[in-house]
Amino acid sequence: MKSYNLDNRFEDFAASIVVIFKMPPKSYAADYLAKQLIRSACSSALNFGEFEGAGSDKDRANKLRITLKELRESLRNINIQIKAILINSNNIAAIRNENDELIRIVVSLLKKYS
Repeated sequence: MKSYNLDNRFEDFAASIVVIFKMPPKSYAADYLAKQLIRSACSSALNFGEFEGAGSDKDRANKLRITLKELRESLRNINIQIKAILINSNNIAAIRNENDELIRIVVSLLKKYS
């Protein structure tokens, strides 16, 4: 089985969200959603780090569930911002794809520990 550095992928995903929103948005809605997206994207990376250090399979599964919840929240937030025309879908397409791939990876890992 090939080893992948998922830590870096999660960190890169969270950092890419932070970079996109380094300048404050101009509307209340855009500001609210941007801040929430930063929180959920960073939380997914932090909880994935906790998964790797968990002591039991039950603990690992719990951290993966939290990671999955945060990734799904991030994806929903991105979709809302695109539909509300707060962000351009072309500018965030790669991040959205990475978010989707990370969800799939976490679901696969969760099957192993559940």
